Amino acid sequence: MRLIVHNMMSCNIKGVVNNFPLRIEAEKVIEKEVDFNPDFLRHMFAKIEWKALVDGARSLGYTELPDHAPDTAALESDESFLRQFHHALLELHLEEGSLVCPETGRKFSVNKGIPNMLLHEDEV
Repeated sequence: MRLIVHNMMSCNIKGVVNNFPLRIEAEKVIEKEVDFNPDFLRHMFAKIEWKALVDGARSLGYTELPDHAPDTAALESDESFLRQFHHALLELHLEEGSLVCPETGRKFSVNKGIPNMLLHEDEV
């Protein structure tokens, strides 16, 4: 599971208000090279919840992203930042581990890179 996917996921348990971002508990992380596409990154930047991305990347052992999102001018002129953003967003994969609801602590397993977000009967 890539962090781009993680950034768009939330806990859908009935009654949960604080459902984003899911905390990552990583057991196995892999890196898969993806072609660098600065135009795609510039387009996605506005759609990404920055703190969730940074926390997710750090959970996977990647600490190169700045704490605060840079201004949009950096997207045009700073290729180094774009490459760091690219690596975190698209090349880091949570292969095995869990996603944890911030409110309930409910763990959703991730196996072979696929998160299992199915709810139990009493959670729907």
